[in-house]
Amino acid sequence: IVNFTSISEKMDPDELGSFLNFYLTTMSELVLRYGGTIDKFIGDAVMVFFGDPESRGEQNDALACVCMALAMGETMETLKNRWMANGISNPPSLRMGIHSGICKVGNFGTENRLEYTALGKAVNLASHLEAAAKVNEIVISQSTYNLVKHLVHCTPREPIKMKGFANSLTAYSAIKITENNHLVTNAVSQR
Repeated sequence: IVNFTSISEKMDPDELGSFLNFYLTTMSELVLRYGGTIDKFIGDAVMVFFGDPESRGEQNDALACVCMALAMGETMETLKNRWMANGISNPPSLRMGIHSGICKVGNFGTENRLEYTALGKAVNLASHLEAAAKVNEIVISQSTYNLVKHLVHCTPREPIKMKGFANSLTAYSAIKITENNHLVTNAVSQR
């Protein structure tokens, strides 16, 4: 969520808890509808992955993820209108990052506390894409773009320079589903 800190300063803890739980519940329902796995909640963020424990194939997983992100963006606009009607003058917005790649998924941690999560370079790249996204932007990597470009309208954006990586990352903004959306519906409804 973009602008969450300023909103949290204006609410008492009970109001903030209700606000955040409502938001996370709404977004979680979309994750499940599109076949994603909720990895964790990180404060106001939701980390999601596709392809484990069940995959419909790399292309359909990437397509479902981008469709989910677009649906989240539309849903957030509805939520913003609701929040403004309830007195929140500057409601938050979203930004998202999506990367397709191989990662290690499983239980990690200690013998006292394990967490089912995804690890690896692919996860780090998605996090960098999210951090580089502008307000209301869904930034996808070249690998995701290659999987969805025939069904999702995207625009190129400036390459993203990332700390710890030698080369800049080619990235795109996912804008909307193309006119072939019956194919998207079929791919997503297989979940």
